Amino acid sequence: MNDDTNLIDISMLQQLQDQFCCADHLYLMCVDKNKGVVTKPFGTEEQVGFLRTQVDKHAYMELVDQMQHDRMETVVERETAQDFMKLCAVSTKVEDQLQVVWIVMGIIKERLTPEVHLPEGMLITPEDQFYASVEFLSLLSGQLFESRRNQMIAQKAVEKSSVSELAMEYQLHRSRAMTEILQMMDSDNSFEKVVEDILRETCESLEISGGCLLRENVGENTADMICEYTKEPDKSILAEGQHIPIDALPFYNGKPYMISSDSIMPEPFAHLFKTCHISAGIFEPIEIQNRTAMYFCVYDNEKTRIWENRDIKFVSDVRRVVQSIMLKRIAKNSLASSYTSLEAILENTGCGIYVVDYHTNSILYMNHKFKELFSRSIAGNHLEKMLFSDRETKRSQYYEEIYSVVEERWLDVHKTEIDWVDGRKVAMCTLYDITEKKIYQKEIENQANNDFLTGLFNRMRCEQDLGQFIRKTRKKDATGALLYMDLDDFKHINDGLGHQYGDILLKAISHSLRRVDGIENTCYRMGGDEFVVIVPDSMYPELERIVRDVTSIFKKPWFLKGEDYYCTMSMGIVYFPKDGETVEELVRKADIALLSAKRRGKNRVEYYDEMDASSSYRRLDLEKNMRTAAMNACTEFEVFYQPIIDVCQPGEPCCGAEALIRWNSSALGFVNPADFIPLAEYLGLINPIGEYVMKNAALRCKYWNDMGHPEYHVNVNLSVVQLLQNDIVKKVAKVLEETRIIPQNLTLEVTESLAINDMVRMKKILSEIRNLGVRVALDDFGTGYSSLNHIREMPLDVIKIDRCFIEHLGEDDFSNAFVRMVSELANAINVRVCVEGVETKRQRDIVKKMGIRMIQGFFYGKPMKIEEFEKKYLI
Repeated sequence: MNDDTNLIDISMLQQLQDQFCCADHLYLMCVDKNKGVVTKPFGTEEQVGFLRTQVDKHAYMELVDQMQHDRMETVVERETAQDFMKLCAVSTKVEDQLQVVWIVMGIIKERLTPEVHLPEGMLITPEDQFYASVEFLSLLSGQLFESRRNQMIAQKAVEKSSVSELAMEYQLHRSRAMTEILQMMDSDNSFEKVVEDILRETCESLEISGGCLLRENVGENTADMICEYTKEPDKSILAEGQHIPIDALPFYNGKPYMISSDSIMPEPFAHLFKTCHISAGIFEPIEIQNRTAMYFCVYDNEKTRIWENRDIKFVSDVRRVVQSIMLKRIAKNSLASSYTSLEAILENTGCGIYVVDYHTNSILYMNHKFKELFSRSIAGNHLEKMLFSDRETKRSQYYEEIYSVVEERWLDVHKTEIDWVDGRKVAMCTLYDITEKKIYQKEIENQANNDFLTGLFNRMRCEQDLGQFIRKTRKKDATGALLYMDLDDFKHINDGLGHQYGDILLKAISHSLRRVDGIENTCYRMGGDEFVVIVPDSMYPELERIVRDVTSIFKKPWFLKGEDYYCTMSMGIVYFPKDGETVEELVRKADIALLSAKRRGKNRVEYYDEMDASSSYRRLDLEKNMRTAAMNACTEFEVFYQPIIDVCQPGEPCCGAEALIRWNSSALGFVNPADFIPLAEYLGLINPIGEYVMKNAALRCKYWNDMGHPEYHVNVNLSVVQLLQNDIVKKVAKVLEETRIIPQNLTLEVTESLAINDMVRMKKILSEIRNLGVRVALDDFGTGYSSLNHIREMPLDVIKIDRCFIEHLGEDDFSNAFVRMVSELANAINVRVCVEGVETKRQRDIVKKMGIRMIQGFFYGKPMKIEEFEKKYLI
């Protein structure tokens, strides 16, 4: 967008601000990139005045400056003089261009003291709610501006298309009018009658009031109106238009005049226009032997008229026709003179013209413009084949649009029969080059049907094509299929590497899809990271092979930012018309199958099953209730603790616990973690939930440490979504400060597959966390794609061996060797080992013999409520 200020709708932003403040108990103000205040601050005069005493104007203006130069951060927080006051800036960008900055101020409930006196009705918010609201504001404002940008782009495309259509209609209208006028050249009527007909055709084409032809009376210094056309016959002035003094006609000097309604006119012209009630006029001289003999005049007296270049050119072309007719009548007995006059006209009409005799198959005339348009055909001797084809000879008159393969041009062709200068019947054809118009039409079609990023067809085109495929398949009693795909954890690529690399990945995937045999022209991007493939009935026998080819695309890594990254996809498949006979029904059921694939672990293909459909509705209930629970300070979530046992100490004492989230929904009851944790990650709600778990676990561990167990530590799982947040290190530091836990007693667990996905970034983040004194554990080790060398590269304190290797200890040589090898390697690099999933005494004994200290599993205890854990282990 060239004019970014058009994106800012002040009324809309003011309404968004005020409703957001009321809903989230915050104070907002919107500032544009030039530091101009866009919205009025929210609140009463007393409240706004109080906020101004707490936050200096220069403070948030400096935040705006920082946002203008910071290309990565969208949310920046600034310290204030008051501990109870929070100040943030939230930037909104479109195509990497800053649009507005939201200044967000919040009074934090937890930090208020009795000494703080607030104005009546002052809005107060919990600290966790403040940060959640800021994050939601960033997302909402970005989507709002992006939606307005897309709306403006679409509006401009529609306006541009409308202008093009009007231009096409104008060109067709004028072309037909000129063809009619050219046919009058050989009329047997009198010169005055022919010119009157030409004036009628000209004025009707221009939609103006009238016109006339003036002829000078040589030696008298007067002029006569020899023919006239008026839109309203009762307003004719032909009778009065005789012996007009030349001095009363200021244009009669041999020059052309094009005077619009808004033109600045000398006094003689102004007097003429006022006397004759003319608002605009064009006056063209007609010459005979280099002397002005007549004036061809057209005018409007009904409305304001601004002449366009195309109007002026049209009148000029008509004037040439009139002049040629006059010259022909003067020398009507001279064939050569007639041909010369005709040639002079046809060479200056601005379009390609040729004349052919179909009886003799001979070309009588081609003007210079026609030779330019068909230079390749003429050079290659292809011209006669085109001119004397059946298409050309079937009708005496026609209009059509053709494409010349040889010339690579689109042309409008008008054909009519006329009498040639020697009296025989011939065909005269006029051609207009409309190639640019066709290219523009194609661009408009592509914009309407294609995704601008990947080049695939878009959602609108998908719905159109799918509807046609459904109808054809139902009519033939055949079967087709719809493949609905969504990339797994694509958000991590965007957040971790940046949106530009996310775009590169989407383009690469689109290119690979189009290379699959049989679906080259039925691939669609539905938006974001969602894709659709339609398998028509003709390719349905190849469905299994197509699905196999598509899934194989995602088995190899993608090379991004100098590294290999894996990005898998989940797919839902429906058949048509079996599973649905409408586009809406098929897409909905394909989405249900896709959700089933996501729910069952991602990176898989699921076919629509009516039995599974009901579970999708449960997912919607889960999503709705989870959002409500997260917004209500996560009070429905509860932290359970599973003991971690030190088997090398006498009596095998508990040395800590792993904190595990559980959800007892007021609406749904107890929800399995396997159901709600992946959904929380997908919805982005894992951030507030994870922070809730970390803070509560740290508080509880501090309590254990104070109650006689200073050696107890607590393990907290970090989701990939949490770890990829830019401020994760600050959030961990904040938990340490608020809970006052000994940093070494807090262990944060990250999964192996997450750690190796972006090794450079993970090493940096985990190193910063360890610098706080917090320990880092590598969870689920052995289930990812990493090499053992990653253990040495990563800043680790603990390796947790996945339960799948413990299950077959003593039965499977590989499991025995793997656990022993990891234990020895950990000892060599001074890293502790903890095994998960120990459920039997036999497993416990084998692990203990290998010298592994920390064990976790049902043999010692399942995850339990805090009361049960403390009753058993806090003695």
